[in-house]
Amino acid sequence: MTELHELVRRLRAECPWDREQTHSSLIPYLIEETTEVVEAIEQMNDGDRPIDGLIEELGDLLFQVMIHSAVAEEDGLFDLTDVANGIRDKMIRRHPHVFDRDPRTPMPNREQLIAQWAAIKATEQNKG
Repeated sequence: MTELHELVRRLRAECPWDREQTHSSLIPYLIEETTEVVEAIEQMNDGDRPIDGLIEELGDLLFQVMIHSAVAEEDGLFDLTDVANGIRDKMIRRHPHVFDRDPRTPMPNREQLIAQWAAIKATEQNKG
């Protein structure tokens, strides 16, 4: 990840096309890469595409996360560490049955987990 981060920084510094990109100008590529991840999963499930296709498309999507983070870092808004910490904290909050459960209590079932996730998400949105 560190090497990829440095690669993106170098592209932003040295490549005129990458340097001129903004969050807004990158939207079409973010949508395209997301769609290609979905297609790779569907093709993999159908047996039409090897796992390498999904690896490649996830890499392309990761690049989008990296370049958006680089743009934000240059603008003094946030950086990749903020993105990683944010998703880590969110996943811990939304999985109390994993990170904050007394091991003597039973694990919630699927329906309970879905309801719990929705309740936690609603609480987060009401705070925001």
